[in-house]
Amino acid sequence: MKPTLQFRLSQHLALTPQLQQSIRLLQLSTLELHQEVEQMLEQNPFLETNDEGAPAFEPLVERLSPAERAGERETERAAEPSADSGGGDEAAPLDAADFGGTERDDWENGTEREDFDGIRETPGKSSTNNDADEFDGQDRDAAMPSLQDHLREQLSSLRLSALDAAAVMVLIESLNDDGYLDDELENIAEQLVGSGDEADDKFTEQRDELLDRLRCARHWLQSMEPTGVGARDLAECLTLQLRKQPRSEAQAIAIIVCKTHLELLARRDLKKLMAATGADEDLLRKAQALIVALEPKPARQFARAEANIVIPDVIVHKAGRGWKVVLNPDVMPKLRINDLYASAIRQQRGAGGAGSSSGAGAANGSAAGLTSRLQEARWFMKNILQRFDTIQRVSQAIVGRQKNFFTHGAIAMKPLVLREIADELGLHESTISRVTTAKYMATPFGTFELKYFFGSSLNTETGGNASSTAVRALIKQIVAAENPAKPLSDSQISQMLDEQGIQVARRTVAKYREALKIAPTQLRKAM
Repeated sequence: MKPTLQFRLSQHLALTPQLQQSIRLLQLSTLELHQEVEQMLEQNPFLETNDEGAPAFEPLVERLSPAERAGERETERAAEPSADSGGGDEAAPLDAADFGGTERDDWENGTEREDFDGIRETPGKSSTNNDADEFDGQDRDAAMPSLQDHLREQLSSLRLSALDAAAVMVLIESLNDDGYLDDELENIAEQLVGSGDEADDKFTEQRDELLDRLRCARHWLQSMEPTGVGARDLAECLTLQLRKQPRSEAQAIAIIVCKTHLELLARRDLKKLMAATGADEDLLRKAQALIVALEPKPARQFARAEANIVIPDVIVHKAGRGWKVVLNPDVMPKLRINDLYASAIRQQRGAGGAGSSSGAGAANGSAAGLTSRLQEARWFMKNILQRFDTIQRVSQAIVGRQKNFFTHGAIAMKPLVLREIADELGLHESTISRVTTAKYMATPFGTFELKYFFGSSLNTETGGNASSTAVRALIKQIVAAENPAKPLSDSQISQMLDEQGIQVARRTVAKYREALKIAPTQLRKAM
């Protein structure tokens, strides 16, 4: 094949490292941002935390003289990558999928989703409660012992032999997050004894002896608080709790139901339960009341609090006749440039300019790396400021579109897609998608992810549109007001919505009901 030369004209998007960092910081959550800040503080000596109460992100250039500012700008221009440098590390091509395009969810383009998971609600107090804001989750986690610590403390008060105490300790460490003992005792015994020859009588004797000791240890564990810990399944957990209650006919029937007929109880099959237990309807209802009051997850009270804590990025409060969005100062990193190191660079640059040409060249060469790190610190602070500014702008635009929500709640939510906010602010939809992901807003009705305020449009009888978020809130209200003895079916809920002028198919009602974690009709029916 004869070699030839060809010219090809093409276009691609190349982003500077500064812009790439800005895009990456924008899509980070609050926790990820703080981890990024900690990493940058370790790597860059020019960046330090601002612990003296000075304004956050205090720029160094504001404290320089006009001549020094001109020198700093000259240094910044020298440190910026040139457009024709061709360096692979200076600018990287970015595909449209990475920059301009996003994975379009149905709530963005006005269609329905089959796997809606956009509800990210954390009910809580209003953001105006300053006492609740002054909360340190780490302190509360440190004050609250874990389930294992609680059980070990009880174990220390029992008069057990060293071997029995060790066996109980093994089971304590084998509990799952709900307080259940998932592993079979046989498997635990084999792991402790190790592999061996089944024909070896000594090995079999050791394993059987350890298995008997583990069975006794399980009884000791199940006698501890919280009641139900160490159970192997839900039936055993509920039974352990029922046995601690005063004896009665309802208690005896409840134990029978928990041991063998939990499936019938879940289906609310009263007739089969009466036939299986021999109890009348009134006694079964009393037994059901006892079972409903039990705790299916004994370790729930020892769950780490930080897993349920959501720190809002922005806070909405009443301002005159409207609503104003302010950034949460607790999530904004307080950074500044180290004065000592920055002054040293300026002095070294000045000394290099006043000396001989060879001396100046050596000084400029030695300061080039430090100047680059200084510029990197400035870029990092600027990009973080830009991140929070964009979050505030997008949040304020959302509040402007959803004013009724902050007065009347989710039932007054309007249809909203990313494109509307993007057009209003002059940003790309991908930017709005990054801003609204894993960013939270504190409102008078609780803390919500910014994506919660976006919802697809549903037709109404009058020719208007209703937000899918408002429809879900309406379904929640309808179910809450239904008769427990005769719960509404999805078709009936669809018909009730149609009577209110909102056209929602039965399948859509079922999808929204599942998204709201509302049980089906047969499981909501009271016995």
